[in-house]
Amino acid sequence: MNDTDIYRNQKMGGMIGKGRRTALIIVDFVNGFIDPEVFGGGNTRDAAEATVPVLEAFRARNLPVVFTRIVYADDGSDAGIWCEKVPRLRELTDSSPASHVIDMLKPRAGETVIRKTQASAFFDTNLGSLLRGLNVDAVAVAGATTSGCVRATVVDAISANFRPTVITDCVGDRALGPHEANLFDMRQKYANLVTSGELDALLA
Repeated sequence: MNDTDIYRNQKMGGMIGKGRRTALIIVDFVNGFIDPEVFGGGNTRDAAEATVPVLEAFRARNLPVVFTRIVYADDGSDAGIWCEKVPRLRELTDSSPASHVIDMLKPRAGETVIRKTQASAFFDTNLGSLLRGLNVDAVAVAGATTSGCVRATVVDAISANFRPTVITDCVGDRALGPHEANLFDMRQKYANLVTSGELDALLA
């Protein structure tokens, strides 16, 4: 019995039903998560480039788009235990170029940018109430890293009864082992997985 069979035998890995209105959440595609000298590497740049046409598709359909950034105060006063584990996170202040959304995915006027201090885009932010106010019941997730902020956002999305879909070629990680392992696990327990080429079916 292979790994997939184990989950199938336990009735996992099924499809989540399609939502009525889907928002795109672009998680932490900021300069620092593309740069291998900061938090990037692996397939993060390729994933960001693959997100460009996806972003345009959502914009063309007038569907909500939300970007996230990790942003800490200059004096570190809002840095929590996560920053003990990953001290360089403290460098992601508002004035640091590393904390800003990459130019190829630059938010337009009127598009929401969520600032966060934890992995999940939902934790201690207004994202959930914002989406409900826009009559959104499903989210498509792109961003970095697959094993970190993407996964945390997906788990919190389904916990809040949003229907999550991970766009597999639009999420990246600094190491491919964690990337693949977390895609597998999210498929089994927390999200639908599609490629950017299958996006029309998701949004139709």
